[in-house]
Amino acid sequence: MILIVKHIDIEGPGTWGDFLDIHNVPYRILDLGAGDKLPEDLSKLKAVVVLGGPMNVDEENKYPWLVKENEFIKEILRRQIPFLGICLGSQLLAKAAGAQVVRSPVKEIGWYHVQLTDEGKNDPLLKDFREDNPIYQWHEDMFHVPQGGKLLASADGCPHQAFKVGVNAYGLQFHVEVTDKSIKEWCEEYAQNDLNVRKEHAASMLKDYAQYKQVFDQQANTLYQNFLTLCHLPSTLNV
Repeated sequence: MILIVKHIDIEGPGTWGDFLDIHNVPYRILDLGAGDKLPEDLSKLKAVVVLGGPMNVDEENKYPWLVKENEFIKEILRRQIPFLGICLGSQLLAKAAGAQVVRSPVKEIGWYHVQLTDEGKNDPLLKDFREDNPIYQWHEDMFHVPQGGKLLASADGCPHQAFKVGVNAYGLQFHVEVTDKSIKEWCEEYAQNDLNVRKEHAASMLKDYAQYKQVFDQQANTLYQNFLTLCHLPSTLNV
């Protein structure tokens, strides 16, 4: 079973869940923000996916469950259970592995490109990743790469975009799972200032989503397939 960890109701698995449903891969979703508890028995976990959220990794007083989540991720690393962290999930992975999370040089909201490092070009998770395809971003923080880790992707505005630590734990600063519904809900929930600019930017992002959807989803499906291969889980997807 794959465990998917949410932090807020509007940041769910998106196309990740669609992919797993189509290919009959069992998974369970926990929403820490809604009071769900992390499992104590990890013996049946084939992989863990930790999603995004508006909180920062150091807001443990405001979100007490971050303390337990940090210990949980440390145990995942110790047991070498395959792990994929997306946005906040990548920052939580970095923290659990002993690295700092800081403000990104650029607050990225919208469609961007990232470039693979030499390590990234040879990493199985990013096999067939197309640098010319746009990816989606919504973040203001950035992880540093833990000691012994490998930087897999970078960008001009935010230089740390993807990393690997240990045997099979990965963090992606960018979102591969979003849908048009995700973008609409995030704009409504998170962008509370500069209403006119927000509306214009939201419309622009959704217009771009419609244009990029086919290649964006294909890129995401390729990455999902690669991750399942790392987890030794079957999939019938032809990408």
